[in-house]
Amino acid sequence: MRSLQEDEFSLGEGETALQNQSEMRSEARDSEHLMEETLSPDSGILKDKGPNPWSSETQFSESRTAKAQAWETHAFEAQTRASPPKRSLMDATAASAPKHKSFKEKQMISDKQRDVILTRPLWSSKAEYLLAQVGYSMKPAGFWPFIFLCLQLGGCSFFIIYTILLVLVGIPLLFLELAVGQRMNQDSLDLWKIIGPWSGGVGYTTFLVCFTSTTYINVINSWIFFYVNHSFQSHVPWQKCPLLRNSSDFEPECSRTSPSMYFWYRQILKASNGIEDGGRPALSLIMPYFLSWFLVCVFMINGLKSTGKVLYILVPVSCVIMFCLLIRSLMLDGAEFGLQYLLRMKTSAMYSFSAWSIAGCQVLFDLGLGSGPIISLASHMPRSNNCLSDAFVLGLVKLVTLLVITPCLFSILGFWATATTHRCSERNIETLINLITQGTLPPEAHPPANIGKNPTSVYNTWLRDLPEQLRQLVLSHVPECSRSNQFVKIKESLHFVIPTLVEAISTLPGSALWSLILFLMMLTGGLSTTMGFVHGLVTPLQDSFSFLRKQSRLITVGTSMTMFVCGLFFLRPSGSYFIRLLNVYCTILPIICILLCENIAVAWAYGAKRFIEELKILWGHPLAHIFVSLWRFVNPLMLVALLVAVPVHLSLKPLIYVAWNSKNSTLIIRPYPSWGLVLVISTLVILLFPIPVYFVYCLVYRIPFKSKSQISSLMSSKSINLSDKKRSSMEVSREEILQVVRRESDQPFF
Repeated sequence: MRSLQEDEFSLGEGETALQNQSEMRSEARDSEHLMEETLSPDSGILKDKGPNPWSSETQFSESRTAKAQAWETHAFEAQTRASPPKRSLMDATAASAPKHKSFKEKQMISDKQRDVILTRPLWSSKAEYLLAQVGYSMKPAGFWPFIFLCLQLGGCSFFIIYTILLVLVGIPLLFLELAVGQRMNQDSLDLWKIIGPWSGGVGYTTFLVCFTSTTYINVINSWIFFYVNHSFQSHVPWQKCPLLRNSSDFEPECSRTSPSMYFWYRQILKASNGIEDGGRPALSLIMPYFLSWFLVCVFMINGLKSTGKVLYILVPVSCVIMFCLLIRSLMLDGAEFGLQYLLRMKTSAMYSFSAWSIAGCQVLFDLGLGSGPIISLASHMPRSNNCLSDAFVLGLVKLVTLLVITPCLFSILGFWATATTHRCSERNIETLINLITQGTLPPEAHPPANIGKNPTSVYNTWLRDLPEQLRQLVLSHVPECSRSNQFVKIKESLHFVIPTLVEAISTLPGSALWSLILFLMMLTGGLSTTMGFVHGLVTPLQDSFSFLRKQSRLITVGTSMTMFVCGLFFLRPSGSYFIRLLNVYCTILPIICILLCENIAVAWAYGAKRFIEELKILWGHPLAHIFVSLWRFVNPLMLVALLVAVPVHLSLKPLIYVAWNSKNSTLIIRPYPSWGLVLVISTLVILLFPIPVYFVYCLVYRIPFKSKSQISSLMSSKSINLSDKKRSSMEVSREEILQVVRRESDQPFF
């Protein structure tokens, strides 16, 4: 009897709900009709009311504003009254018909997803967002490969190739990632399942790549902190070799090399003789490493609010220091010699497939594509933001940054080569004088006594004028001093650029100040990059686990502590060799695969033209359809070419690394052990594993390749109202309002 009464009561509630729903639909249609009449050109608003044009304009504006506000109020009340009947109807059907329980759960999940969209934090200003993207791409370690490639392929020729690929590949792919993250307002972990069902594993691979890079990215900042800590001394330790304890003699290992190289390998890295020699983490680096992660955690502890405020300092400071170093470096002795290498043009590089493939990889690495932070940072922007202009701005900033830092580094390297050659000439003159005094060399081999301010030029001129037999006799006792030979000793490694720059800066007047400025530039850029990587980890975790969304501080601290513990492995004496192994051999190939899958998902699974048309409707102005061709044809072909060229290039050259030899204090080239190749292959398999697994999953369950649902249909109409909160009622477009009304009026119960 009681159950019968409950059924009757539930049925009555259902009938009431149906009546309310019918009334709501009627009100919504009336609202739509009212809106059409309000905005119609035939309405009374648009008619001329009198001969006075100023009076008619005022009446027109006031009348239109009043009717628009009245319509919005009417539509909002209709939408508000529509919500309770839906909930009461679901409760009634759940009590009377248990078979609808699954739908209720799905509806609750959908409501939760809508709440996530509603409560997702946004950047307080577009300037903070752009600074975050710029800071993420300002990797100090990324400048040195660019310098090395300019030396190998010719400065002008490589820069031309780089610029072409930046325009054809870099900016379109950057626009793609910005648009996807901004349109979905989600992290990269789940959004690819919606855009391209077969590309669902891309998000997991992106997360793994971001995690792998974050484990060692802050170790580089700890090295810089170690330099900064020793920069406040009256005599910095990388200028002179340390003395032995209770002795006036220098450290033998340092006396066989330069003080800067000794300080770098033995004092900072505590480098071992090979990757096989492990050991404990260097105690001298633990505190700087902890300080690096502590600062990153403090900067991000309050989410986007604190991150944006910190980036207002870090990124501009880094740019200002960069310009100051450029001006100072151009005034150095030997700067013109370094710039000669930058202005060289190698025509053969323009027709080399290897040069184009290397430049393409460098473009992807410099922009930070395929690692996740770009999408995560863009997911906190309103969907109405013009991310196409953002992509061009970021690409232009990257190009200008390279145009500033490249001449700066080449000038410093030219000064370093010149200063080193001067010292070499002075040492040779002293050695020759001693050999003549001892009778080893004839008096005719006496060098010039007055060498002036340019000892290299005087010494080399004197050496060239000697008879051939006497010149060979002199060179058998002293080395040849050549700026060109010294300049080409530059290696493709971060381990060489830091001591070289430090040694060059330390010979300047006021070297302590300029060294500190150099370290601050590298440190601000490194911390900004680390914050971007951490954001690429925190955002997917918060979007995937609902209990973490309200615990932003907890997840930030937890992520920082986890990365701190993982990075202790790279503080060991052999840690720098593992960093090179991961950075050179284990990251670029997964990034290319990620970008290729992303491109296919947007261009072919979802449809490039369809995606562009949705952006066109959302932004309210037309977009160039050239991106459709770039996404569908040009970018996939170039990414496939890179996907073929990179493994071939890596397989042709041996698996080697530059190691420190403590016996004679020199750098030697060592091959990685056999297990190094196994480690590289295992890492690549782990990083790329989610992509084929999810692909097989889609084939087994016959999930279609193309996405049938529009991205806009996945977003709640409430999120549109949220994004428009800051806009006045007169700025709401007619099509957008009518779309919301139709969606509310046509929404079914089940």
